Amino acid sequence: MAEPWEKLSTTELFRALRASDDEHLKAKMREHLIKRHEGLVRHVVRDYTSSGESYEDLYGVGVLGLINAVDRFEPERGTRFATFAVPTIRGEIRRYFRDKTWSVRVPRRIQELSLKARDAMERFQQTRGRSPTYEELGRDLGVTEEQAIEAMEVSRQYDLPSIEQPTGEGDGEETVSAAERTGTLDMDIENIADRDALSRSLEKLPPRERAVIVLRYFGGLSQQQVGERLAISQMHVSRLQHRALERLRAMLGPKA
Repeated sequence: MAEPWEKLSTTELFRALRASDDEHLKAKMREHLIKRHEGLVRHVVRDYTSSGESYEDLYGVGVLGLINAVDRFEPERGTRFATFAVPTIRGEIRRYFRDKTWSVRVPRRIQELSLKARDAMERFQQTRGRSPTYEELGRDLGVTEEQAIEAMEVSRQYDLPSIEQPTGEGDGEETVSAAERTGTLDMDIENIADRDALSRSLEKLPPRERAVIVLRYFGGLSQQQVGERLAISQMHVSRLQHRALERLRAMLGPKA
């Protein structure tokens, strides 16, 4: 039987989620919002079908972008969730390619718009004492609200440091990169011979568990890096990974 809050509009549900103090209820609302909008992920992933990467891998990464959009969306800013979520999902997929050192070219017009958007943000903050809404930013730049969001997402994604960049955390004068500090993987998943069966099983995992598996085993990130990406503790990542692997083993049989 559906919960009463499941009948709320997306904006109303986000407001209820932000206002609630019940962590269990908030988790259920959040999961419902993610599932309600997974169609946006399929819409975005279709644009990357010629990239050479499998649809299933990109779908998993896109779900991660959707999770980030749900967690960061601010309904009081007046933006429709879909308008905010699509550029966020697209940005996560671009970052996935970048982290794998694959090339997904950002159009020059978006690169230029991204630079203009950052300047416009700074001007607005200096004159108004607050950040502009995406609608205000788009109006300042002479573009649509969604284009303004995409410009800011590109800026956010491509300002992140490379995992190959030395961090200075080595002994003495030696420096190491984040990639060199990445933990080793549980390679059980590599023993799954039937990739199609694995892809179908991944689709059945809850969104957050699916995101953990994609980032760990297809993105090559450590549990700590996954936790930072999902804004959860490494221990929580470990629990989600263990639970997801148990589900996959049950679905795929003893060889998994």
